[in-house]
Amino acid sequence: MFLMLMVAMAIAMPSNSYGQYDRMKKKAQKKEYKAKMKQFRKEGWTIYGSSHSLEVALLSHYEGLQEEGADEIVGVASAFKSKNIGKQAAMNSAINEYARRAQSFVQGRIVSDMFNNADEIPEEFDKFYAAYESMVVKEMQGELKPSFSVIRTKGKDDKGNEIYEMQTYFVVNEAAASKARIRAMEEAMKESELSQKYAEKVSGFVREGFDLED
Repeated sequence: MFLMLMVAMAIAMPSNSYGQYDRMKKKAQKKEYKAKMKQFRKEGWTIYGSSHSLEVALLSHYEGLQEEGADEIVGVASAFKSKNIGKQAAMNSAINEYARRAQSFVQGRIVSDMFNNADEIPEEFDKFYAAYESMVVKEMQGELKPSFSVIRTKGKDDKGNEIYEMQTYFVVNEAAASKARIRAMEEAMKESELSQKYAEKVSGFVREGFDLED
């Protein structure tokens, strides 16, 4: 009887733990959602280009972020008159920011792991960094999935035209993004003529995921 009781307790404990974790997670998500909505309202943001309300759009975005390998990046357009131009500018902003972080991550690993923070690093790496960032921009064009955009007015110019700013929220799928980074790396190695002796190490750094959150 004692043995049976111990087995029953062992089975029940993980289940209770998972249940408690799930409740805590949902509570934290609800708190995060409320805080973000409060921020949007306080700062004067409204939904743009969607038939959904901002509340529904944000919920759907958070649901997308629950998928395995999903991460968030935000594109910003700071001052524009044409909303279509603003939307494209926000997209470009997100892609460029992703590429900058990808390049920065790889450069940091190369400097610290391959050259032990040495002052002198082969010149070919400077060409590789620039080419890699440029190629990531190109390869990521179809990989960022926009969830929703918010817009607000910044006032008017001296001719009375309304000036806006926009934020567009994207979900990045790490599996797709990793493939895009690898394609970018392969092209950047060709363009920069990076030595074959460095290729394997650099490839490993590129394949590593990196945190989009600051």
